[in-house]
Amino acid sequence: MYISNAWPGFWRVAVFTLVLLVGLGIAQSVLAQADADREAATAVVGVTPDTWRQVRSGETGANFRDSRADSNYNLVNASGERWRQLRNRWVSPFGLIAIGGMIVVIALFYLVIGRKDLSEPRTGRKLLRWPLVVRAIHWTVASLFIVLALTGLNLLYGKFVFRSLFGDGFWAAMMSGTKLIHNYLGPLFGILLIVLLARVLKHNWPKKHDLAWFKKGGGMVGKTHVDAGFANGGEKVWFWLLATAGIVVIASGFVLDFPNYGQGRDTMQWANLIHAVGALGLTAVALGHIYIGTIGTEGALEGMTTGYVDETWARDHHNLWYEEVKDEAIPEEQLAAGGKPSGGGEEPTPRSG
Repeated sequence: MYISNAWPGFWRVAVFTLVLLVGLGIAQSVLAQADADREAATAVVGVTPDTWRQVRSGETGANFRDSRADSNYNLVNASGERWRQLRNRWVSPFGLIAIGGMIVVIALFYLVIGRKDLSEPRTGRKLLRWPLVVRAIHWTVASLFIVLALTGLNLLYGKFVFRSLFGDGFWAAMMSGTKLIHNYLGPLFGILLIVLLARVLKHNWPKKHDLAWFKKGGGMVGKTHVDAGFANGGEKVWFWLLATAGIVVIASGFVLDFPNYGQGRDTMQWANLIHAVGALGLTAVALGHIYIGTIGTEGALEGMTTGYVDETWARDHHNLWYEEVKDEAIPEEQLAAGGKPSGGGEEPTPRSG
């Protein structure tokens, strides 16, 4: 099979990733030695001697409530209780509805409509769609996304499943490992996602023909062919969701991952809620993206595994792009024999449309 000169770029990404992981490890050891007093300041922001005098006299501020029963005295942080109520009564149910609903929709779609097969037999001629460096970053980001989604779901719902099944000891150990994995891989995912978004931005600018694509439901309304460039309307929506909601999730995750930079407890609580809502929503939409890119569409997965797609697939799903690059099609046998694409030694850059 053809091996491109993009391998040096791939190794640069690998080395960059290794350096980043080492840097995260060093940063963690430094933060572990931070002044313990800063944690107290973060937990209870803005507490002064006057505040404690008010607490002792029973004149607690708006952010604190006291509870006296049976000679016991408790100081309750009202913002913490507000966060708990929002998390348990709104965020957790939202996640179950969003992800569970998407699974049901995908299942019904597959049973009623089925897979989108090619309109004609394959020609055996291939077009380059994704260079090696893009595929390497994509699969790294996708793998990290899945790990972070699973660990995030475990942090949110795990105690309701694993604690009751295996007991406190197993659950506590699992949660400790889950938090470690989530906290360390989160920053790596954020950085690589930004790199990936920047790399494919040129293919995802909105075009006039995208409106027609949406009006016809990607070809499902009226069963007519719809025009699409390198990326169709649905793919562009997924891109901009990652470029907006995804960036918000990354930013809120950094706030949670690095708490020793002055943000208070209230800020951390809101960052946690924003992070959870954004991540749960993206996870639900990602299920649709995964379905369409694998079993839902014949030939789609080949583009991100081999880098090449068949001419028939290109005509069916991205006809405007196909018209731009059809002269660059390569016989399948030439690729299998290790032949190079016409026009030089490096993989040609796919054009946007």
